[in-house]
Amino acid sequence: MVMTAASTDDDEPEARFLEMTDLISQSCASDVSVSADELASPSAAGTTAAEPTPDSTLPVLVDPVPLTSTEECAAQRHQLRINRAFSGTDTATYEELRHKLTTLNYPAARIHRMPNSSGEPVARLDLRVGAEHLALEVADINNGVMAEEFGAPEGVNVTEVRLEPQLDPPTS
Repeated sequence: MVMTAASTDDDEPEARFLEMTDLISQSCASDVSVSADELASPSAAGTTAAEPTPDSTLPVLVDPVPLTSTEECAAQRHQLRINRAFSGTDTATYEELRHKLTTLNYPAARIHRMPNSSGEPVARLDLRVGAEHLALEVADINNGVMAEEFGAPEGVNVTEVRLEPQLDPPTS
C-alpha cells in the first residue's frame, strides 16, 4: 500500500487500523508458534490464470495463497469481531456494509466492492500489513454476515483473487 502526503484526518483511519491489527497479531503470535516454512513468503509466481489476449479487458485472476497459522489466527479474530458487530443486522446495500465496516476501524481504502449475482452486498477487506497475505470476503446473509478468509498474493489487488463460490445449504 502506498501512502501519499495527506492530512492527518486521512491518515487517522489507517493508523487506527494498524494499531488494531498489531494488537491482533501480538495476541496470535503468543498463541501460535510459527515454523520456518510458514515464514517463507509464498509468491504470486505460478498463481496467474491463463494470460489474456492482448485486446482483452478482462482482469487476470490469481489463486489465493496459503495463510500461515498466525494469519489464520488473526483471520479468526477479525471474523469474530465482524460477525459480532453484524449479528442481527441486515445490510441491504453495499454502502451500509461499508459504513458498518468503517465504524469497526477498517479504513474505506481497504474495503473493496465485489459483484454478486444474488444481489446481496459483498466486500473484500485487504488486511495485509507488511509481508502478510490476509484478506477477508464479507457477504451479507440473513441478519448478519459471513466473513471468509483467504490469502492475497503480494502486489495483487484483493479483488483479483479467485475464490471458490460458497454454496448455500439445501433448504429442504
